[in-house]
Amino acid sequence: MSAPPKVAVKPAGVAKDSQCAEDSCPGSPAFILALDVGTTCVRSFVLDEQCEVRGSAVDAVELLNPQPGHFEIEPESLWRKIVGVITQAVKNAKLTPPDITCLTICTQRCTFLTWDHRSGEYYHNFITWKDLRADELVDQWNASWTKSSMNWFSYALFLLTCQSRFLAGSVLKLMNGQVTPRLLFEIMNNKTLKQALMQKKARVELLDSWILHKLRTGSSSDKDVEHITDVTSSTATGLYDPFTLSWSPLISWLFGINSKILPRVVDNGYKGFGHVHPTAFGSDWANTEIPIAASLSDQTAAIWGSQCFQRNDVKVTMGTGAFLNLVTGDRCQAAISGMYPLVAWQFKKPTRQQGAVYCIEGASHDFGTVVTWAQSCELFDSPANTSDIAQSVPDTNDVFFMPAFSGLGPPVNDYRSASGFIGLTPSTTKAHMVRALLESIVFRLVQLIEAAEKETSQKLHMIRVDGGVSRNDFVCQFLADLSRLRVERAENAESSIMGATFMAGINHGIWRDVEDLKRFRQVERVFEPRAKEYETIANRMDKWSRTIARFSDWY
Repeated sequence: MSAPPKVAVKPAGVAKDSQCAEDSCPGSPAFILALDVGTTCVRSFVLDEQCEVRGSAVDAVELLNPQPGHFEIEPESLWRKIVGVITQAVKNAKLTPPDITCLTICTQRCTFLTWDHRSGEYYHNFITWKDLRADELVDQWNASWTKSSMNWFSYALFLLTCQSRFLAGSVLKLMNGQVTPRLLFEIMNNKTLKQALMQKKARVELLDSWILHKLRTGSSSDKDVEHITDVTSSTATGLYDPFTLSWSPLISWLFGINSKILPRVVDNGYKGFGHVHPTAFGSDWANTEIPIAASLSDQTAAIWGSQCFQRNDVKVTMGTGAFLNLVTGDRCQAAISGMYPLVAWQFKKPTRQQGAVYCIEGASHDFGTVVTWAQSCELFDSPANTSDIAQSVPDTNDVFFMPAFSGLGPPVNDYRSASGFIGLTPSTTKAHMVRALLESIVFRLVQLIEAAEKETSQKLHMIRVDGGVSRNDFVCQFLADLSRLRVERAENAESSIMGATFMAGINHGIWRDVEDLKRFRQVERVFEPRAKEYETIANRMDKWSRTIARFSDWY
């Protein structure tokens, strides 16, 4: 397995100025500025070389819903929020911009826009990963003769060659969460974009590539910096082939998407991320040249933050959605259950050009959404109270909930499924309903865990959890009991921030390698599986599983 590289340690220090060497001033303390752009909020943290948070700032992302199923973010509004949280975090840390050693960014995946980077004209807002505008297009493609023929041909190639990439191709289909169908929808329906493409003015920006562009150009007139995205942001787009580590020529050919409008994919140890332009954040930053030390996706950041560096390490992020990532090492693992192979991270090496570490991922997109919805329906006042509410009753009184606002992902793969309660009676209370909600999201997680074990033929022993919902004791204990796995929760809930910081620190030479990072992980609690509870709750999950058919293919 390929691990993050060992590098020579350079003295940690502030950003370059006229008095300093290229990376740092000898003997000065290191301060890493971390930016995390998620679905619901933008956060910035300043951490020192002991990974202690020195300052932070948070702002809400304004998610626009111009019509049903459309979820967008206005780019310039987002940029103002990014600038705001970065500058506020540095002030909150009681530091000045020249004190910052380096910057690191992590972003949500599969959110994109198209624009003319020279004129600054946007052809549409950011279209987020939650957007469903291409839903009809997805259905048409997945039911098409072309797709069916491609799947059968890929399977035949797999039988002839035994290459797992062809097995993956045999179950390939479009999904709304990928960039591919939403980009194709815009190309087909956005007249301004169509014209710009014909004039060769338009290009695609993933969220990370756009932020990198804005960071590196600031308000200067020179907009021709390198158009790049990191491999962990490109890998889940549906346009990228993790087996060949390149934009897929097949996908480009099938859908008529010219790969030249896509950013160049770079590895996580790339030395050309450059510096923050002195005009990017305002006059206080005018005499700075802060190195950009790392760029990575939110899920890779969570993998690193949970310190899942070895093969068969697994983390579950419980945020707006739930994402299970199982590290599979230096082999790209084909998956047929609806989970998908991704590049977990990549550090190219002179002796071995690939240097990629892979994972398989499964997602339940309505994890945190279910909790937010239930609160809006006044089932409880605060999510913090749900654990106590759920434990106030011994069971759900045979009430079950189907958490399928976005359909059911792997291994069910029914994106027409409906959400709802079943089994309500006059004796049902709010506590029964809250417990049913929380149990249902654990049932979906256990489905993902079982699918991951089946795909990799591995038996897992421990799960590391992160994200807001992971602070819920009932959810964690129920997960341990039902999965029969130890569930480990760290003291620091900010796994994505920590992961982005870890990678930047290694790239910038603040720490040597992942061994240096182990001292920073402090476990707050381990939830041990209780054998005496298993049979009862396993029977409950079996009954819940039978209700899937009641909600399936509803829409």
